[in-house]
Amino acid sequence: MERSEVERRILDLLVEQLGVERGAVEPESLLEEDLGLDSLGMVELLLALEEACGVAFPDEEAGRITTVRGAVDAVMRLGG
Repeated sequence: MERSEVERRILDLLVEQLGVERGAVEPESLLEEDLGLDSLGMVELLLALEEACGVAFPDEEAGRITTVRGAVDAVMRLGG
């Protein structure tokens, strides 16, 4: 999957899950602090990403994702 497609899917999920405007989400947006994603929301986001991108997040990888760019990078590393 191309990086731009991964970015689009993540943006779509964040807009749907959090109700934020697409324009408010930047690559360096902090998922928790800037976008208001709580721990349950993070689990839901990761599960949705696993399904949408065909990857599986190991626990240690999931714990390192703090930004939108970090989520994209993780999916790309895991073979998305």
